Amino acid sequence: MNKKEDKETKTNGSELKQFVFLTIVLYGFWLILSGVFDIKFLIIGLVSSIIIAWLTRSLLRMNSVSDQKETFLAYDFPYFKFLVYCIWLFGEIIKSNIYVVKLVLNPKMPIEPTVISFKRQMSNPAAHATLANSITLTPGTVTIDIVDDVYYVHAITNEIGLDLVPHGGDMANRVAKLFGEQDIDNTRETEEGK
Repeated sequence: MNKKEDKETKTNGSELKQFVFLTIVLYGFWLILSGVFDIKFLIIGLVSSIIIAWLTRSLLRMNSVSDQKETFLAYDFPYFKFLVYCIWLFGEIIKSNIYVVKLVLNPKMPIEPTVISFKRQMSNPAAHATLANSITLTPGTVTIDIVDDVYYVHAITNEIGLDLVPHGGDMANRVAKLFGEQDIDNTRETEEGK
């Protein structure tokens, strides 16, 4: 079996897994909302779930950022690792909240608005969205834009900004690892805000 056939088999297996998963989720949601367990309605709900999962299968496919021929399925990542990442992110949000409160309550208010830019190449668009949203959810930082794998992040202080970029922190590396992206050499630039 050559690499192309192996990749097609993997993609088809992932699509089938996603189709079955979506059908089960939709059917479970239908059961909860309907509350009717007559056989006729159970069959109608199952058929409806299968049809909706089949109709929406193309909506859940994303093109790669780097290679338009490669596609990713929306739910094709390890759910347990994502839950662990969310718990870690929640801890980071709490730590950042405490830091920002100390910063704001400090009489000198040592705020130094800064724009940090760094490059993080990832081919999965969901990985880019997860990293950008994680940065924005962390108090004191907002992802301004992503252009050609370069993230522009506004930070309330230079220290917070440097903690988020790949060389100063591990948020980007954790997201890359979560989505199976390879660890690459990233660059960092800083522009002082006025």
